[in-house]
Amino acid sequence: MHAESGYWRPKPDGTIEVVIAQSTGLVEVQKGTYNAQEKVVELQSETVGNASKVRETRRVFELVDGDICYEVKMATNAVDLQPHLKAALKKV
Repeated sequence: MHAESGYWRPKPDGTIEVVIAQSTGLVEVQKGTYNAQEKVVELQSETVGNASKVRETRRVFELVDGDICYEVKMATNAVDLQPHLKAALKKV
């Protein structure tokens, strides 16, 4: 029902650029930071394309006890930024 693919471009100064294309047609260009010591990536949308309702997205990824935990926040034309999705990916 949902899939994403894209490119992650970390830079030596601790910034990162991410381009994500979703199966729904939504495209996100995000910029943010990564902290290798704290194992955290924080992203803020610069552009959300092909989305009539979505205004902004934010994503946070964190490595916690070997699990990748992430949270997505989203703002639409009707709702300010609020939690949209939260998950933990466990290695099997």
